[in-house]
Amino acid sequence: MLTDVEIAQAASPKPIEDVAATLGISPDLLVPYGRDKAKVDTAVMATPRASEQPNRLVLVTAITPTRAGEGKTTTSIGLAQAMSKLDASVCLALREPSLGPCMGVKGGACGGGYSQVIPMESINLHFTGDMHAVTAAHNLLAAALDNRMHFRHELRIDPRRISWPRVVDMNDRSLRHIVVGLGGPLQGVPRETGFDITAASEVMAMLCLADDMEDLRRRIDRTLVAYDLDRKPVTAGQLGITGALLALLKDAMMPNLVQTLEGTPALVHGGPFANIAHGCNSVIATKMAMHLSDWTITEAGFGCDLGAEKFLDIKCVSAGLSPAVVVLVATCRALKLHGGVKYDQLSTPNAEAVGAGLGNLGKHIESIRHFNLRPIVALNQFHSDSVEEMNAVRRYCQQSEVPFAITNHFAQGGAGALDLAKLVMAKGQENAPTYTPLYRWSDKIEDKVMAVATKMYGAKRVSFTKEAKSRIRAIKRMGYDKLPVCIAKTQSSLSDDPKKLGRPSGFTLTVRDLRINSGAGFIVVMTGNIMRMPGLPRKPAAEVIDVVDGRIIGLS
Repeated sequence: MLTDVEIAQAASPKPIEDVAATLGISPDLLVPYGRDKAKVDTAVMATPRASEQPNRLVLVTAITPTRAGEGKTTTSIGLAQAMSKLDASVCLALREPSLGPCMGVKGGACGGGYSQVIPMESINLHFTGDMHAVTAAHNLLAAALDNRMHFRHELRIDPRRISWPRVVDMNDRSLRHIVVGLGGPLQGVPRETGFDITAASEVMAMLCLADDMEDLRRRIDRTLVAYDLDRKPVTAGQLGITGALLALLKDAMMPNLVQTLEGTPALVHGGPFANIAHGCNSVIATKMAMHLSDWTITEAGFGCDLGAEKFLDIKCVSAGLSPAVVVLVATCRALKLHGGVKYDQLSTPNAEAVGAGLGNLGKHIESIRHFNLRPIVALNQFHSDSVEEMNAVRRYCQQSEVPFAITNHFAQGGAGALDLAKLVMAKGQENAPTYTPLYRWSDKIEDKVMAVATKMYGAKRVSFTKEAKSRIRAIKRMGYDKLPVCIAKTQSSLSDDPKKLGRPSGFTLTVRDLRINSGAGFIVVMTGNIMRMPGLPRKPAAEVIDVVDGRIIGLS
């Protein structure tokens, strides 16, 4: 059996100019990066739409993720390939992978099997340099802030109240809490700080939510980075380096065009995580895909409770988007884990355990309906799935009045997702209901958190620590309380306890801290023990990645 990277390396990709031509992109609007990838000039948005058909947005999300795998990105790619086989005008809009998970435990983010975006090795590693550009821009702001404290004092920055960390695109637990400025007066101002992973950078969030360069300029200018000695906000604009950050991000603002194994076009751009950030690809890429095709397939990170909620309550409201259909991905293996089966027993048929885990699927179905949207369940088939197990999921969906399709796109590519594609296209062309966010941005912070916790997670109550209550008072005092909330929570459970699988109920969600991301335009709400800098596992994936005879092996 071929590995993902071997399948990708055996592919014969189309020239990137030919992929662009299927979307009506002229060569003069492409910035090629070799033969198989290119950036697309945002000027393409000023060209007329080639089609008179309405542009429909399809969101792909999933049940609570497990070690068993759900295949949300793989399903997105398989669905797009299947729609291409049905002669639909379709474009993918996906996130870029981070080196942290790629070298850690999760692996890359290019799909799998015969539903991948290529060139897989390039996309998973350095790609076109967007991650590095975000890292450099973020750290330039951190360096300029420290430099201003060292040389000039007109802003009266309080070194004890710096809210801007540094970032690196790697899992590195040793950098979570550090001290900088040691070595004497010539080496800077000593203070405690730390690193986040680049996917959690506010610069990443700003790039992904900005409409254009001028919007990005405004967002950088208003970004809160510190407080002065009177506890008044200090913003990035006051440091006078917004132009330099824009220069670093100029090329990174252009979406990256690649293709699937079957030649379906894909715009891969932006890479925030959904457990510690807002988890969606860029607004620019999504709108560009919608401009260039009739069907845009996009995915939101981790489970529906995280990525989909933020996609719908933050990105869609901010950008004026509304999905026609929401695809909810599940697997029998994951449902068995939620039903209490041990990981090493997942290949043994157990329809009763699947039934026991269906509560998790049911909660996510309810959650999508809270937005007045229509879910479609896609059961991503594994070779070990029994007919009885798959029928258990089918019956549950029939009882819940949810459209259902079994897919085998991992093994068969687009041909394995034709039933799902037909279902999505049929439902997507029906009159769509009016999409409704969970809360109004003008609501109180506590009410916004409560709305997400009770409707999406199934919590009974929310508890705010003393520090969190103090933060909320400060946020209200500074006038940031009308921003939406971006809840940082474990991806492994509907609750804030990663050990609670299935469908936990009656629990209390504990909010321990809040961060103002004024440039991105949301309040980060920290729950449980979630960290914005992951660590590598006991045996990281980096230990099996190598280059043999000039070819990369071990990448997944």
